[in-house]
Amino acid sequence: MSSDYRLTRAYQNAKIVPFNDDSKFILFSDCHRGDNSFADDFANNRNIYFHAIQHYYQQGFTYCELGDGDELWENSNFKTIFKAHKNVYEQLQLFHKDNRLLMIWGNHDMIYRDPKYVKKNLSSYFDPKVDKDIPLFPDLTYHEAVILRHSNTQQDLFLLHGHQADFANYVGWRINRFLVRVLWKPLQVIGIADPTSPAKNYRETIKVERRIKKWIAKNNNQFTVIGHTHRPRFPEKGELALFNDGSCVHPRSITGIEIENGAITLIKWQIATTEDGTLRIIRVPLEGPQKLTDFITE
Repeated sequence: MSSDYRLTRAYQNAKIVPFNDDSKFILFSDCHRGDNSFADDFANNRNIYFHAIQHYYQQGFTYCELGDGDELWENSNFKTIFKAHKNVYEQLQLFHKDNRLLMIWGNHDMIYRDPKYVKKNLSSYFDPKVDKDIPLFPDLTYHEAVILRHSNTQQDLFLLHGHQADFANYVGWRINRFLVRVLWKPLQVIGIADPTSPAKNYRETIKVERRIKKWIAKNNNQFTVIGHTHRPRFPEKGELALFNDGSCVHPRSITGIEIENGAITLIKWQIATTEDGTLRIIRVPLEGPQKLTDFITE
């Protein structure tokens, strides 16, 4: 089974979501929410991320997570992650209640492709204060891919994690999960990086991007947004339409992609120091806004 086949299958089976120029989406990926231990990379940026998703909820955005939201290689179950970052999930719950939550599974949370697992572990949580189960994400569905289809132009924006172009992290994900959980998580605490991750292996990043670019070119420059490599990517008009929203585990910042007013923007949220020494979280546009129609190929 080739990467071309896996990408095509994901596109053909993707959930289709209609949108227009009034629609607003925020795309994040690779949060790798963990157990708040020394191995939890998300914990460093938790406050930045929480502030950002609060902002997007208040501004009426739909939240779309392009995979690897939960770190289920290093952690064996969702309960420990939920306890560590309960406020984050309560905020995401608000998106879900408003039907503004789109979730895609990646290689680190690939177990979410099993609807039974999602229903059992994410539908509710036990609250010892009231001694009963409280609804969390009832009826939540994880997808391999989502297509945002513009109601007027019929342009498709293909959203997926991107590990479909990475054999070891798609077909061999269980082996890599075992290695990470047993071997690399303890070593990560003392600063040794996991070599199975393309985010920490530049050569693997290039290979993944090359395979996806080849698929995009073969399919009439299909507008595609991925995560997986943790490397933000924002092509210029006339280039192959491969975008990457980066990750939420950059040192001292998170990156994402906004889609609003028929345009796309790569953004960063970070902590900045004001002139009086006050620390505050700010949004910084990195690239764009660029009109989505600039990437339509006739």
